Amino acid sequence: MKVIVCGAGQVGSNIARYLAAEGNDVTVVDQSPSLIQKIGDTLDVQAQVGFASHPDVLDQAGAADADMIIGVTLSDEVNMIACQVAHSLFDVPTKIARVRSQSYLTATWSKLFAREHIPIDVIISPEIEVARGIARRLQVPGAFDMIPLADGVVRVIGVICRESCPLVNTPLRQLTGLFPDLNIEVVAIVRNERPIIPNSDDQMIAGDEVYFVCDTNHVGRAMAAFGYEEMEARRIVILGGGNIGMCLAEELEARHPQVDTRVIELDMERAKQISQRVQRTMVLQGDSLDPEVLEEANVGAAETVVAVTNDDEANILASLLGKRYGCQRVITLINKLSYSPLVGPLGIDAVVSPRAITVSTILQHVRRGRIRAVHSLKDGFAEILEAEALETASVINTPLKDIKLPSGVIIGALVRKRQVIIPRPSTVIRPHDRVIILAAAGQVKKVEKMFAVRLEFF
Repeated sequence: MKVIVCGAGQVGSNIARYLAAEGNDVTVVDQSPSLIQKIGDTLDVQAQVGFASHPDVLDQAGAADADMIIGVTLSDEVNMIACQVAHSLFDVPTKIARVRSQSYLTATWSKLFAREHIPIDVIISPEIEVARGIARRLQVPGAFDMIPLADGVVRVIGVICRESCPLVNTPLRQLTGLFPDLNIEVVAIVRNERPIIPNSDDQMIAGDEVYFVCDTNHVGRAMAAFGYEEMEARRIVILGGGNIGMCLAEELEARHPQVDTRVIELDMERAKQISQRVQRTMVLQGDSLDPEVLEEANVGAAETVVAVTNDDEANILASLLGKRYGCQRVITLINKLSYSPLVGPLGIDAVVSPRAITVSTILQHVRRGRIRAVHSLKDGFAEILEAEALETASVINTPLKDIKLPSGVIIGALVRKRQVIIPRPSTVIRPHDRVIILAAAGQVKKVEKMFAVRLEFF
């Protein structure tokens, strides 16, 4: 597949890295010579300096025979026009654009992106995606990540193993026998920042970050097995009223009306704007690091504080203050990768990375075969995939023990007519099953082929 990535920032470079590692023909375009030199030196891609929306630049990048263009520059307008030029002049089949400004995304102007106007196939709004990601984490107290799959029937949960966790120091193959009510599949472990794709003899130890797959109806039981029995948050304080904070407040009002939400925003005018957009949310104007403001927001009584200002350092400090005032749990937005290893020892419960969420959302539309959903884990060491097994897929009607799965690939669950099946060696994949898979980086291409339609089907 030939792909043009417009923008060599964090998101663009990560997308390019994923695609190039799988053997795709990738060209990255950016105005910055330094970014282009860096990406050209570190990745197996074509790197070109230029204005991504200019026809001559896209022509030189190979738009005439490109399969896809992905616009992730810092400018919404450049991303949008690059897609328009790619469509009108080069007939590029798939066009993806990151659009941050909420003005473009309101329902009032939905016709803007119709095919006869600005023909963008997929619009990614990082602020909306991040707000939804945070809202998902709030549904499972104790989890640092939560991914709903198969129309919500299955969830992939990320938790930290504490000293009190009854599952530690037990080989994974023994979990079913020792905990018969625990219907889960552990698919990944991160230990001391080192990712592990586990086998049945591996064990979880205290301090591990563990990802497991389970039936949505069994999440409470599974979390209790890991030592987490907190109630879902009823009082939430959002620190920062930017696009993410406002989108999160609106998401909570729409989908979780029982939650008492409060927003603290430093800028007076912005605070007024938010108060006009929300109905039940209390909006306070003030500094998230000011003890008096935190007391006025009653942070000590909140189950969760969500720090989503545009300053990583402020988010970390405000989260620590929230904990000091008695808040049970903090979720912190962090953009800088270098801060990620620090937050666990500091006591921050969950970290949200806009870059990682945006990359996962874009990859969902890049994947081929019958891949319905994609989620990138922990800086891209692996991906969680939801694939549909068609009649012609090579994996159907064969016991799992007889399928030669690529190294670093684990089947976490099957969903058959909304029934969740945790796989065993004798389990057989049937046509139209939804299959939840963890695939290590570099193995996703093989998974795509396993679920692709064979040529003899046509």
